[in-house]
Amino acid sequence: MSKITPKNKNRIKCFIMMPIIMLFLFSVKTNAQTVTPWMTTGDQSKLLQQQATVGFGANSGSNPSTVTINPATTYQTMDGFGYTLTEGSCEVISGMAATQQNQLLNDLYNPTTGLNANVVRISIGASDLSSSSYSYNETSGDVNMNNFSLNGPDLTYLIPIIKKILLINPNIKILATPWSAPRWMKTNNSWVGGSLQTQYYAAYARYFVKYFAAMQAQGISIWAITPQNEPENPNNEPSMLMNSTEQKNFINTQLGPQMASAGYGNIKIIAFDHNCDNTAYPIDVLNNSGYVDGAAFHLYLGNISAMSTVRNATNKNVYFTEQYTGSGGSFSGDFGWHMQNVVIGSTNNWAKTVLEWNAANNSGLGPRTPGGCNTCLGAITVNNSTSYTKNVAYYIIGQISKFVKPGALRINSSSTNGSIVSAGFKNPDGSIALVVYNSGGSNTIRIVSGSSAFDYAVPGSSAVTFTWGAGTPPPTGFPGYYNIISRNSNKGLDVADNATTSGSRIQQYDITNGGGNNQRWKFVSAGSGNYYIIVKSTQMYLTTENNGTGDGVKVVQKTFAATNEFKWTVTSLGGGYYKIINVNSGKSLDVENVSTANGANIQVWSYTGGLNQQWQLVQIESTAKNAITKDVAAETESTDRTLFINETNDYLKIGTDHQGDGFVEVFTISGQSVLKKPLSFVKGNSSEIEISKLPRGLYIVKINDDKGTYSKKVLKQ
Repeated sequence: MSKITPKNKNRIKCFIMMPIIMLFLFSVKTNAQTVTPWMTTGDQSKLLQQQATVGFGANSGSNPSTVTINPATTYQTMDGFGYTLTEGSCEVISGMAATQQNQLLNDLYNPTTGLNANVVRISIGASDLSSSSYSYNETSGDVNMNNFSLNGPDLTYLIPIIKKILLINPNIKILATPWSAPRWMKTNNSWVGGSLQTQYYAAYARYFVKYFAAMQAQGISIWAITPQNEPENPNNEPSMLMNSTEQKNFINTQLGPQMASAGYGNIKIIAFDHNCDNTAYPIDVLNNSGYVDGAAFHLYLGNISAMSTVRNATNKNVYFTEQYTGSGGSFSGDFGWHMQNVVIGSTNNWAKTVLEWNAANNSGLGPRTPGGCNTCLGAITVNNSTSYTKNVAYYIIGQISKFVKPGALRINSSSTNGSIVSAGFKNPDGSIALVVYNSGGSNTIRIVSGSSAFDYAVPGSSAVTFTWGAGTPPPTGFPGYYNIISRNSNKGLDVADNATTSGSRIQQYDITNGGGNNQRWKFVSAGSGNYYIIVKSTQMYLTTENNGTGDGVKVVQKTFAATNEFKWTVTSLGGGYYKIINVNSGKSLDVENVSTANGANIQVWSYTGGLNQQWQLVQIESTAKNAITKDVAAETESTDRTLFINETNDYLKIGTDHQGDGFVEVFTISGQSVLKKPLSFVKGNSSEIEISKLPRGLYIVKINDDKGTYSKKVLKQ
């Protein structure tokens, strides 16, 4: 965390460079589309508040404040948005009562009910917002890392909170960054300043590898690292200097090779991680290291257009990883500057991530090290064990993270009014999100897509995110049966005691190998976008007991009647989860008392977004016909390739007698690609690909090697 505060930051102009790259063409029908606006105003009268929907109509006449969106012109793929989860953040969150702690974490990280913050930056060892300075190996001269250990603040506070976040969103990406090497490796033997001694390059790289393994042992996978936070800032506590020559030499001679040989070559190495006033440093490292994925930036100095400069000079990725809001700032001023420069400015300059500084701290702006930032305001202030306050950074990130999903493509958007800035995105489900900020006075702006448009009044110093377009439909467009799995308990809907009588209760229970017929359900259209849900064992229908409409009414199987209590609306929540709402009562399918036990009743309850109301649909049987399944049907059994899931460690194990480069691709049974990985095949050796983040269910795996293509169905338990 830099102590340099940007001068006159609200007057900095963001010069956005938008070189156009045509990746592929697609069309979006907008005529008669319903648009949902979400607004945050500088005066705080609206805070990420959903507004009344509007509709596209014909684009007639003119408007001097027009934002035009062009989904056919695409740019970078977004990895996500979020905050730095400091050890100090975790310490104050850990001190909260269980109910409020769970609510806070869901507010930030829940993909459906919360902000969907899905990139978490953490420190390797202490940051300046830790309660003390520490590393994982304080034994001087221990170059083999025999005494490496996560024991201490991280194991006590950070790791338990990360595990809770992963339960809320298993697809979180974790970016890890050191503020300093252990003191004994540095030229000044101090937490503050100094440089990494050349003689300890190998030991420090081993320190990283030990860290990856120790975190993996805790069930935490690291997505990416930067080798050093703010390598040109020697004044923080902790801090360490590392110039571009030192960084590329450390990466090229030790860090990159050691990560690759230890099996961690898939973890991204992202260089620099400092201000936009220096482009020479990241260009030097990116153009002179094959191990480096891209560069990371802060904006305490310089102009956000530096990100485009580096991207264009290197053809590598760029990431925005830190900016803080100060305790002495105003909500309107900070919100406006960050929306223009950090959120819209960085994404329009190719950023794949947008991260604000610390997630949470206490009312005294701590914990922090003795030399740590004493003006940094967390996204959330934890007031006491049962109370917390959402601050400006919560809304800065929320204005984009809630609507732009991982894997979204940035698309072209332009404005005819210099006071109106915008960034547009196309989500993987085909929906569009357009983030707009108005730095001038109240203005009615026009949003244009193709031949369609709508006008919308945007107050001054305010942001609006507009969303429209198709979401992900439930996977019921083909015959088949599903396990319906509770996100909270990982147990499935089950007809209790395998009963065959109408009115028998529905419970949750463990499912093994796809479960019995009393745990397999099919979805049949009931018209108007609703579904009947039918169990295979009896062909009876899921419904409410005695046609009840209140909270707590039990769910049962019944013989069919053409009434609304037999109909359910199935709506995607993203991330492979769904809410299932009874049409008659408007209540959600729900596990009683948020239970995780076998035998707990299934009921209906008013929808709150709880994990016991979120459901995963795992397809067990299908007669779907598409290009992928046809490939499987056409393939003969291969005698020189093996393919299976190693259930003990959730890895896909691939063996081949062939030699050379190829790739492996994993599809859902409906033909959606969910994982693709290049592999170098070595004759007689097997390869493994981690699939722990894929939901349970039936998949199709395609191997492409030098001898052709081989496909096989596999079931992940």
